[in-house]
Amino acid sequence: MALYLVAFAAGVLSVLSPCILPVLPFVFARQGQPSRHGNLPLLIGMAVAFAAAASLAAAAGAWAVQLSQWSRGLALLALGVFAASLLFPSLAAWWSRPLVQMGVKLAAQQTQNRWLHSALLGVATGLIWSPCAGPVLGLLLSGAALAGPDTATSALLLCYAAGAGLALWAALRISAGTLARLRAHWLPGERGRRAAGAAMLAAVLAVATGLDSRLLAQSGGLGGLLNGNGLESSLLQAAMPSAQAAELAGSNPAQAAGSAPYISPLPVESTRPSLEGGTQWLNAEPQSIPALRGKVVLVNFWTYSCVNCLRTLPYVKSWAQKYADSSLVVVGVHAPEFAFEKDRSNVEKALQQLKISYPVVQDNAFRIWRAFNNQYWPALYLVDAQGRVRHHQFGEGGYAATERALQELLREAQAPSAANAPANNPNANATPDTQGLGLAADTASLRSPEIYLGYDKGGSLRLAGRPAPDKPANYQPASLRLNTWTLQGNWTLMPELVQANEAGGRLALRFEARDANLVLGAAGAGPLRFRITIDGQPPGIHHGSDVDAQGYGQVDATRLYQLVRQQGTVKERTLEIEFLNPGAQGYAFTFG
Repeated sequence: MALYLVAFAAGVLSVLSPCILPVLPFVFARQGQPSRHGNLPLLIGMAVAFAAAASLAAAAGAWAVQLSQWSRGLALLALGVFAASLLFPSLAAWWSRPLVQMGVKLAAQQTQNRWLHSALLGVATGLIWSPCAGPVLGLLLSGAALAGPDTATSALLLCYAAGAGLALWAALRISAGTLARLRAHWLPGERGRRAAGAAMLAAVLAVATGLDSRLLAQSGGLGGLLNGNGLESSLLQAAMPSAQAAELAGSNPAQAAGSAPYISPLPVESTRPSLEGGTQWLNAEPQSIPALRGKVVLVNFWTYSCVNCLRTLPYVKSWAQKYADSSLVVVGVHAPEFAFEKDRSNVEKALQQLKISYPVVQDNAFRIWRAFNNQYWPALYLVDAQGRVRHHQFGEGGYAATERALQELLREAQAPSAANAPANNPNANATPDTQGLGLAADTASLRSPEIYLGYDKGGSLRLAGRPAPDKPANYQPASLRLNTWTLQGNWTLMPELVQANEAGGRLALRFEARDANLVLGAAGAGPLRFRITIDGQPPGIHHGSDVDAQGYGQVDATRLYQLVRQQGTVKERTLEIEFLNPGAQGYAFTFG
C-alpha cells in the first residue's frame, strides 16, 4: 500500500516537472467546456493511454520502446491536425465532412461525440507524455522488465497517472477564472480560437523537434524551479524499503534476546539479499550472504565504463581500506551495460587499472541485480551481520549518510568502527582519492546529458545525408547545435556503437559541461591513436586525463576516456576527435 501511495504522490508531483509542459496547451485548450464534455474525458483518456503505453513498455521491452515512439509520432500528427483545424476552419470542415453528412444521427449523438472527441484528445496527449515521466516511472518499468510485469505494475502506473490527472485538474480549476477573463477581454471569438490553435501547433512542433527538451535543459533557473524530479527522487529514496520493512523493523533477534550491546535504529529493508547466480567471481572465491554472517557487507552495483560508478568508486575503495579490520566486507557486483563489459578479461583489466582488490562478481545475467530488486548504476546496499539489508543509496552522493549507516551496523555487530579502530591499522584514516574521473560532476554548469552513439539508443546524430545502419558508408557532417553530434568519413553505425573504418575518420560533438568523456574501444589489436580539438584548437589546459595538451591520446582498452576538463568558466564547446588509425569504436559520451 505504501508503494501505491508513493506512486500516486509522485504523479501529483509530476505536474511540477518540465516534462509536463508540452502537454499543457492541449489540456488548457479544453478549459471552459463542461467537465463531462471537456476536462474529465480528456484527463481520463490521458491517464488510460499513459498507463496502457507504460504497461506495454514493461511487458514488451525494446519492442515496446519502438512502438511507443511510433505511437508518439501518430499522436503528434493527430494533435497537429487538430491545431491546424483551429487555425484554418476550412481544414476542419474538410475532415469533418463525413460526420456532417451523417446528419440527424450525428446530431442525436452530439453529447457522446463531444465526450469521445475530448477523450481521444486525452489519449493522444497521454501518448506524448508517456515516454518522459520521472524516476518513479523508471523504477516501475525497470522493475517490471527485470522481474516480469504483472497486474501490480499496471495498478501502480494507474496510481501514478491518477495523481498526475488530479494535479492537472486542480491546476485547471485554479486557473479557470484567470482564463475566463483572458478570453473575455483579450481573446474573444475568432482570435481566441486561432490563438489556441497556434499554441497547440507550436507545442506539437516543439515536442516533435525536441526543442522543448533543449530549452528546458538550457534554462537552468526555470528548469530548477519547475523540475519535480528531484522531489520524486527524494520520495522514492525514502519509500524504497519493501512493504515488509515495517513488519521486520522490530524483528531483530539480537534485540529480542538482549545479546547485543547496541541496536541500530536503521530499518530492515529486506531479508532476502542474495549473491547467488553470478557469472564469474574475481579477486576471491565465490561469496554468499549466509557465509558472511557476522560481518557487515557493502554491496556495490556498478559497471566499469559508467562515469557515475567511477565517481562513486573512490569512496567505496576508501571504506574497504578504512574498515578492513572492522568486520566489513565489500563486494562489487559488476552488471554490464554494453556487450564488451561482459568479457572477463576486460573486467579484470579494469580492476587492475582501478586498483580494486576486494571481491567482484560478474552479474552478466542480472540475477543478483534482480535478487536485490535493483534499478540503478551505481547502487549501494548495506547488509547487516544477520544478512538483512538496512540501508541503500541510489546514484552518486549520500556518502556521509552511507558511512554513518556503515558505522552504525559495525557497532551493532560489535565490531570496532573507524572512531575506535585498532591503533595499528594503517588505513584507519583512509580518504577517497577523487582525482581524475573520481571528481564529482560540476552540476551547476552541466547542460549535457549522456549521449549514446549506437542507433539502439542514440537520437541526436546530425548528417548531411541519411544514415545507413549496419553497413559501411561515407558520411558528411552537418552543423551542430547543443547536445548533437556528427560524423565525417567512412563509418558503420551499429546498435551499440559507431566504428571508423578508415584512418582520418572524425567524430564531432557540441556540449556544455566541465568534463567530456567518451567510451572508446578498437576493432583490431594494438593501440589506436587519436587527436582532439576544442573549438578547432588544441585543448591546452582544458585537456582531460587521457589526452595531452596537444590533444593526442591512444585507445589501449575498451573503457571510458576523459577527453576534456575545462578550467575556469565552463562554456559551450565543439569537441572534434580525429582517429589516426582505422577501427575506432565509440559507444557513449558522458559529462561531468
